[in-house]
Amino acid sequence: MRLAVLLLLTATALAQWQPQESPTKESLRGVSIFDRENIWASGTHGTYVMTRDGGKTWNAGKVPGAEDLDFRGVKVFKEDVFLLASGTGDKSRIYHLHIGKQWELQYTNPEPKGFFDCMVFAGERHAVVIGDPVNGKSQVLRTRDGGQSWQYVDPKNIPPAIDGEGSFAASNSCVTSNGIENIWFSTGGPAARVFHSSDGGETWAVADTPIVRGAPSQGTFSIAFRDGLHGVVAGGDYQHPEQTGPHLARTEDGGKTWKLADATPQKFFSAVAYIGGTAPGMIVVGPAGFGLSRDELHTWSLSGSEGFHALESKQGVIVAVGANGKIAMLKP
Repeated sequence: MRLAVLLLLTATALAQWQPQESPTKESLRGVSIFDRENIWASGTHGTYVMTRDGGKTWNAGKVPGAEDLDFRGVKVFKEDVFLLASGTGDKSRIYHLHIGKQWELQYTNPEPKGFFDCMVFAGERHAVVIGDPVNGKSQVLRTRDGGQSWQYVDPKNIPPAIDGEGSFAASNSCVTSNGIENIWFSTGGPAARVFHSSDGGETWAVADTPIVRGAPSQGTFSIAFRDGLHGVVAGGDYQHPEQTGPHLARTEDGGKTWKLADATPQKFFSAVAYIGGTAPGMIVVGPAGFGLSRDELHTWSLSGSEGFHALESKQGVIVAVGANGKIAMLKP
């Protein structure tokens, strides 16, 4: 009976996707919800899209001088917006907009081999950006003043990367936080690991996960925590999105240990998020479909009817974005 009720709830939620009339055909990889009315997304060729009326109308724009950049991350507040560009060397940048003013370039990666993957904000002043390893250590860039200044964490305090290991700029969700102090980021390639800091990014520990790894296209792509102890990682192989395997894992001890999720089948998932409501759960998306679970990934319903790259869940609204400017909203 419990399973039947769960599947009914899940099927109902899966049927409520609301396709949005997108103003762009660019590939969208980042999405941020400020409230139910104000939502932004970001994508290729310096593009951003936004709505101020809960999705009734969407507008698109390009950051001047950034037309050759790929915005893989976005974060919107009431008066400020941040965009993260992912690319090799100086194509990894951070832009800032104070509503009503002009876009400003806040930071450019000075490392020729650097590559920014994802960013997370804990409030308006504290943020962390994760980049692929340089000289054997992942790049961890922080601000504590709302982006007025950015500094790299001392690499001596970061465990060494395995040769070829790095994070994925697939959905701006390879890093997450719970408050200012607890930060986690995930990696892929020859390893599928989770790095954790409990002091705001000063020092880091690392733990292995059972997610598939080995090829450069495999590993953990997305991570989310609902509190300081309970979290989930999602991933797989982006070159084989339909291929099933060990692609979801959970933790109940803050990321010290990870166990495979029971829910099957598990395809490639580029993003995962916790959702609230009367029956809390989690949702995952990928190019091959999406799934929703109401019981910590013990069981779930998986659909191949809708493919997305990234999503965010906040204030009872889920927004997912994908290729060709695809935008959809879900209110479970």
